[in-house]
Amino acid sequence: MKRLMIVYDVTDNRRRRLLSDLLEGYGKRVNRSVFECLFSSEAKYLKLQDEIREIVNKKEDSVRLYELCLSCIEKSKGLCDEPDPFEKDAIYFF
Repeated sequence: MKRLMIVYDVTDNRRRRLLSDLLEGYGKRVNRSVFECLFSSEAKYLKLQDEIREIVNKKEDSVRLYELCLSCIEKSKGLCDEPDPFEKDAIYFF
């Protein structure tokens, strides 16, 4: 099981919208350009990477994927009333 935080800075509005729409299908938006995603298989994780590469411009855009270990998630917290994305009731499997 992979838990990721995906952050991006995309310069073109069309590409940014395409990337945002793609990521909404994989995880939960936690900020304007930040998503938290949980992958049940390596194949789905690799598929997402391929789909991202098809959208972004490598020279103009920035996309970072941070893998979150269980220890990191346990040390993380939210400061609002929304459930944490990796809590049992909030987890989305893809």
